[in-house]
Amino acid sequence: MSTLGRGGKKRRVSPLTLRILAVNVLALALLMAGLLYLGRYQDRLIQAETEALATEARIFASALGEGAVNRILTAPSPTGDESGERFELAPELARPMIRRLAEATATRTRLYDIDAHMLSDSRVLVGSQGRIEIRELPTPPSGDPVSRAINDLYTRLIDVVPSREGLPAYREQPGQPNPDVERALGGETAATVWRVDGAGGDPELLLTVAVPVQRYREVLGAVLLTRGGGEIDRAIRSVRFDILRVFAVALLVTVGLSFYLAGTIARPIRRLAQAADRLRTSHGRHAGIPDLTHRGDEIGELSGVLREMTDALWTRMDAIERFAADVAHEIKNPLTSLRSAVETAGRVSDPRHRDRLMAIIADDVQRLDRLISDISNASRLDAELSRAEPEPVDIGLLLTMLAELRQTVAATMDERVAAGDGGGGGTGGDGGGPLPPRVVVEVPAGERLVVPGLEGRLTQVFQNLIDNALSFSPPGGTVRLTARRSGRSVRIVVSDQGPGIPDGKEEAIFDRFYTERPAGEKFGTHSGLGLSIVKQIVSAHNGSVFAQNRQVSDGNIEGADFVVTLPLL
Repeated sequence: MSTLGRGGKKRRVSPLTLRILAVNVLALALLMAGLLYLGRYQDRLIQAETEALATEARIFASALGEGAVNRILTAPSPTGDESGERFELAPELARPMIRRLAEATATRTRLYDIDAHMLSDSRVLVGSQGRIEIRELPTPPSGDPVSRAINDLYTRLIDVVPSREGLPAYREQPGQPNPDVERALGGETAATVWRVDGAGGDPELLLTVAVPVQRYREVLGAVLLTRGGGEIDRAIRSVRFDILRVFAVALLVTVGLSFYLAGTIARPIRRLAQAADRLRTSHGRHAGIPDLTHRGDEIGELSGVLREMTDALWTRMDAIERFAADVAHEIKNPLTSLRSAVETAGRVSDPRHRDRLMAIIADDVQRLDRLISDISNASRLDAELSRAEPEPVDIGLLLTMLAELRQTVAATMDERVAAGDGGGGGTGGDGGGPLPPRVVVEVPAGERLVVPGLEGRLTQVFQNLIDNALSFSPPGGTVRLTARRSGRSVRIVVSDQGPGIPDGKEEAIFDRFYTERPAGEKFGTHSGLGLSIVKQIVSAHNGSVFAQNRQVSDGNIEGADFVVTLPLL
């Protein structure tokens, strides 16, 4: 399994796969290590074995106290009382008894007299030919080489768990009795767990139990039973091997499931990364993001988001291309007019014609300046909308503020008209000009219409819509601003009393550089970006905007409605 790393280098194994495998195997290994640490289990085995050995020792001591003693008569006391008697251990009777008892229990049994001198040892035979010492030979290795290698590895690595270094070391020294024997000669039962070096140098267990040999509560000696910890080791080894077998099966299942899990995570992520890399290096749109949304998980969500992001990027690139083409087209018109006027001005000698050409040049320069300013504002708008953080904006308060501002301007115009300063003739009054349209706001009283957004840009939206409505409304007309709650959104309608929107142009009026001005208005006074900016800002606020004509009962158009919908906070 190879993956594509940074810089285009391929990796043989996915790092995510390794991490998943490491986490799962580590958890299983820790559990296995905890199970292999059988300290308490070993303690219970040692305790049971020690109790069984103590029971055997008491049986031996009782048998020796009854059948391996000599009865000795003592001399009469000086007072003339009857002679007494005492008992002592008889080695010639104890040796065969100890040998027979030890054969049945597989323990080493030694008998000591009251002075701690060893009288008998089950591993030493005394006969006519002398003393014969019996020693246990190490068990020869059995099984195939693989089994022996596994056993050796177990002995070296696992048999030290739990460690036996804390146990006392057992060493036999001639002439120095065992501490357990000393305690048994004092009338106690003594038991100790020792550590001895095995045949391979590995620590092994040795259990010793010493019990006093008594006759009528008189301590005659002590019997010492010694047994190796082989049974305990074999029991622990058996349990550990069972745990290791279960661990091996669980390890195989864990590794398999880890690779499956890594495949369901790492493989689709790798596909998405490779698709994104192809998309980055390719020069066309043939490289797409795989559709993994059918998975229904986070990777499916990532796939869907990446696809939507890719579509948004292509849409943005298309918009930039169209914007660049539109800008070039719009700038080319005044530049062509300027060039024609400049070329003609050099060949015209009539001052009146020259003045007309200079006026055309001035209008074209002014048109270029206005066009470049609007283009600059429009190009900065997208970046600003993507960086700024939205804040709560009260739509009712915003519309009321804009209406009051327009009413203040209208009141000033009314005063000028009443004073006769309005200019040329019209219908406004005695010698005054036409009255400007009024702006009226209709917002439900006490209703809080708050949306998340940028207050400055939303102000620009409604200023552009109000300016557009005022430019089409007749003198003395009314521009009405209405805001109402509509479900989880607010619906704002800007209504004018103009001639309406030409048929089929309800969507085109929001295109860049599209202009449809009232009759008689001077050409070039508008760049055609106002409604395009409105749509761009509203879309960035997750809203929508559309335009429609408002008709009366007889079918005549009495104006246009621009409807803006924004989500409420």
